[in-house]
Amino acid sequence: MVWTEDKIKNLKKMWLKGATTAEIAKKLGLSKNSIIGKVHRLNLETRPSPIKKAVPLKKAKPAPKKVERIGIMELKINTCRWPIGDPTDEDFHFCGKNTVMGKPYCAEHCAMAYAGSSKDAVTDDE
Repeated sequence: MVWTEDKIKNLKKMWLKGATTAEIAKKLGLSKNSIIGKVHRLNLETRPSPIKKAVPLKKAKPAPKKVERIGIMELKINTCRWPIGDPTDEDFHFCGKNTVMGKPYCAEHCAMAYAGSSKDAVTDDE
């Protein structure tokens, strides 16, 4: 492909007016890559890319949960008695959240402790 003085003149004119490489290429009957290459070789003023780069969203790190270690001596009537960890370990403790009325555990631990123990459960006796 030969760049004529007329094509170079039109390229410079359209480039300065802000035409896209696709528009210039179509008007001159050339490829976008040939336009880009000639713009660089002519040292024409660079322009920001029209392709918007997506700014990656930063995922907020959840705040570390403050684990309150409730020992057996800190248990009260309304604190969950669900044991956490191995009783022989130094960091053994109890849940300590507020209990469900009439139960020794919080709602989360009640769901685990009483799973499948509804009135409608079928027993072996039936």
